[in-house]
Amino acid sequence: MAILIRTLLLASSAALGLTHGVGYAADSGPARSEEAEEVIITAAPYAVSLQTLTTSVNVISREDLDLATPAGLGDVLNGLSGVRSTFFGPGASRPVIRGLSGPRVMILQNGVGLVDASSVSPDHAVASDPGEATRIEVLRGPSTLAYGGSGIGGVVNIIDDRVPSTKPQAPIEGHLSGSYGTGNEGRSVSGAIKTGMGPIVVVADMVTRRSSDYEVPSNPVSDRLAKQDGLTAATDRKVLNSSVELDAYGAGASYIGARGFIGASVKRTDTTYGVPFPQITAPIDPADEGPVELHLKQTRLDVRGEHELDLETFSKVQFSIGHADYEHAEIIINEGSVGTRFASKGTEARFEIVHREHKGHKGAIGLQALTRDFQAIGDEAFVPPVEVSELGLFTLQRFDRDVWGIDLGARLDQRKFTADLTGRPTSDAAALGGLDWAKADRTQSFTNISASLGLFWKPNDQLFYALSLARNGRAPSEVELFADGPHGGTGTYEIGNPNFKSETVTSIEATVRYRTDRAQLEGHLYRAHYNGFIEENPTGEIQDDLPVFLFTQTNADFYGFELDVSYDLWTDGDRSLKLELGSDLVRGDTDAGAPARIPPYSVTGKIGWQTAVYSAELELRHVGAADQHLAAFELPTDSYNLVNVTAHWKPIEGKSWRLFLDAHNLTDETAREHVSFLKDVAPMPGRSFRIGSALTF
Repeated sequence: MAILIRTLLLASSAALGLTHGVGYAADSGPARSEEAEEVIITAAPYAVSLQTLTTSVNVISREDLDLATPAGLGDVLNGLSGVRSTFFGPGASRPVIRGLSGPRVMILQNGVGLVDASSVSPDHAVASDPGEATRIEVLRGPSTLAYGGSGIGGVVNIIDDRVPSTKPQAPIEGHLSGSYGTGNEGRSVSGAIKTGMGPIVVVADMVTRRSSDYEVPSNPVSDRLAKQDGLTAATDRKVLNSSVELDAYGAGASYIGARGFIGASVKRTDTTYGVPFPQITAPIDPADEGPVELHLKQTRLDVRGEHELDLETFSKVQFSIGHADYEHAEIIINEGSVGTRFASKGTEARFEIVHREHKGHKGAIGLQALTRDFQAIGDEAFVPPVEVSELGLFTLQRFDRDVWGIDLGARLDQRKFTADLTGRPTSDAAALGGLDWAKADRTQSFTNISASLGLFWKPNDQLFYALSLARNGRAPSEVELFADGPHGGTGTYEIGNPNFKSETVTSIEATVRYRTDRAQLEGHLYRAHYNGFIEENPTGEIQDDLPVFLFTQTNADFYGFELDVSYDLWTDGDRSLKLELGSDLVRGDTDAGAPARIPPYSVTGKIGWQTAVYSAELELRHVGAADQHLAAFELPTDSYNLVNVTAHWKPIEGKSWRLFLDAHNLTDETAREHVSFLKDVAPMPGRSFRIGSALTF
């Protein structure tokens, strides 16, 4: 891997002229077309507009992030059509996309992996805060092929400007936002500054947030759980041990010439957050160690570059390299001791060469490589030390004939796991299933071939139709292969299977977009069939006072839809009244029965008023009950309705300074997120108000 990184750096430096002392004009940066302003960066290495993508993509802009409630990644994205949050309290949340989560949803930073442990367990936070981003892109369906099997369910790319690729338009530019919220006494500040001198551009950014235990409308422990387990719930109206402290800061610099850039950045993330626990008065387990908090630290280094080529076939090369050193400690608060420590250290590199556009043809060829060392030490080290390496080769090709076109993609992946099984004992529960770690193969290798085909038709400027077919493969994760131990995050004793085969999915998706001066509509209808779908099921055994869950492989089918509609009800100059509607539904079935934690349907309506100075929005969100087609071991959840209001004011007309006020869950309704492991002990926050300011300069 080190050889590959050095090769990429030398090749990119040579392409930029840096190794031969050739510089670029200091008065200009890389050319940017109008089309580039609407490019979905994660979809392909070449320019593709949002309106002509053959699958589903959402974009969250910096302006949206300035006004969003400070929270983890899953909670910020929750409410997008087809997206929910794992919500393990305010400190840890990952997105659930079309009913899939964990190792099937890939989280990227500027196109390369985070190298954290957030996919290992739902109580592990993502090592990148949305407050750092200039933009977040969410991809579903075949558009994820370029990123490998870990994106089989979806890809979320957190894009920042820490390695600047363009020069500032003014001597100094940046943004600053801050807010205070009731309900959890939440305080947050985020900002970034960018400046340059000649071809050198420097960026610095930071985000900090603090929050206390949050308030809820009713007992945190649900009546269903209390009745099932014979518990006496405490009468608290706060979810205890749910406070969060987060600090992230970084800096970067680039050399930007007329035809390219090369730069580097460093970032430090440090967060401590509590894990909510069942708040009961009886029965009390004398062996219970009490509440736990997690302390996460990561240092990340990134190197990125891009250069335009004077070649007939290829127009540019670009690369990204990310190296991260991550660890978190799970601290038993009552004892002040570390129960388990997780560490992940590794490097991911991505290199792409882009075809020169010719008669509607765009394309790219890419190489992706990963090496990572993962280790868990302590009482709940349910996975042995594992070395992970991956090498992927991919190509994306697009043929646009104005009225119709074709998207093609193919990828070859090889992923290898090497586990340290020396002296590892086999639990009684694992032995009952015939597993013996002394005889297991410590090295597991998987080769997957993925391919996609998208057909689209644009009969006019208003309509766009697409049909996408894809076959993707995913290697099992280290947890699914090698787990054998107590997992506090899920409250289970987990057992993997080192003999698993790759998980493959064949999917089809239909897309329609309609746009006029006043109306927009986007709809997606999809179905996916999995061979070797990996999931956990209870065995009925008890190990270390925990229910035993065994990873198994079955066949599975997922299907559903997403629909978003907006309509300008009235417009008069800079004043407008706009209506938005969104809805989604996903269902799943496996040969072993219904999969667990499939989100219920949702319907969201918004009505917004906007002028040059003022804007306001009323949101009504209904989430259906999850009381049918459940896994045998999960409890139902009730439907709920959320009423949210936001108001913005620009004190100085024409300036990018906004004051805002928002109210969340105005009716103070108890809402439990069905996909959360903690849904029966930690409901969503109750009524709260937030005031803040956002400035762009």
